[in-house]
Amino acid sequence: MASALPETMTAVEISEPGGPEVLKPVTVPLPRPGKGEILIRVDHAGVNRPDCLQRAGAYPPPKGASPLPGLEVSGTVVAAGSGLTPGIMGKAVMALSPGGGYAQYVVVHASNALPVPAGLSMAQAAAVPETFFTVWHNVFQRGGLRKGEVFLVHGGSSGIGTTAIQLAKAFGAVVIATAGSDEKCNLCRELGADLAINYREQDFVEAARHYTDGRGTDLIVDMVGGSYIERNYDASAEDGRIVQIAFLGGPKAEVNFAKLMVKRLTHTGSTLRPRSTEFKAQIARELEEQVLPLVEAGRVLPVMHSTFALEEAAKAHALMESGDLTGKIVLEVSHDQ
Repeated sequence: MASALPETMTAVEISEPGGPEVLKPVTVPLPRPGKGEILIRVDHAGVNRPDCLQRAGAYPPPKGASPLPGLEVSGTVVAAGSGLTPGIMGKAVMALSPGGGYAQYVVVHASNALPVPAGLSMAQAAAVPETFFTVWHNVFQRGGLRKGEVFLVHGGSSGIGTTAIQLAKAFGAVVIATAGSDEKCNLCRELGADLAINYREQDFVEAARHYTDGRGTDLIVDMVGGSYIERNYDASAEDGRIVQIAFLGGPKAEVNFAKLMVKRLTHTGSTLRPRSTEFKAQIARELEEQVLPLVEAGRVLPVMHSTFALEEAAKAHALMESGDLTGKIVLEVSHDQ
């Protein structure tokens, strides 16, 4: 560890399970990188719905992970564990973390970090890892989206949705998105959606089937669940795929599974945080090869909503849970002593 580094740092902890008000700034010991790990001096930290679930007591961190919230950061490498070359020191990175991002410093495995693309601010960089890793795995690896296919993403104006629209369009898909207002639908269209459906005013099943001349969608990525599960089956084409990534509408539903059999549908799902470091490293390498060039070219960029100070994490969570946002929220981390 470099001698210039402090012994302690400011972080935000979950004082007890509950609402946003349970997020409290605290002083904790500086973490130390182990083999293959780097210590990042955090510039910004992304805010994500899994953070809110963890705060509420519904999404505990994986074994061995920091109990602090925060799954993505941008910053500078200031220390490295064994097995890493000195050349990594001082590099600007954006990284996926199993926890601990709401802090002045965080330890992550070096293989789960990516270089900050040219032209991207550190605030934007902090909005990339969790969202882009999730979209790449669920849309392209698990969902198998191919050029020319019809892709439907629910929550099109969210961090996941705005990223999914841009990436799917960049790789040649026909993109349909749902959102909860005309303004949010306009954003989806600006990002490249061929059709944006205001689900408060239109039945997305009817709209999607009409747009595809009755054929339906090839791939749906759904974060709603609940009543959407069977409706996704109705919206799907034969041999369609549905990938479940969250359950904002609840994890339980009464479903007619005959529709799955008749249409030969595939319904799968995943959660990223508990997956192995090696699995996440594979996604990181694919993103570096296939997606970061698109980011550097300005073809795919995180959509930013607002920035809060680290100590205002409770306000950020309240905004996240209100749903009154488009794109990403990040926390700015001060290092004033």
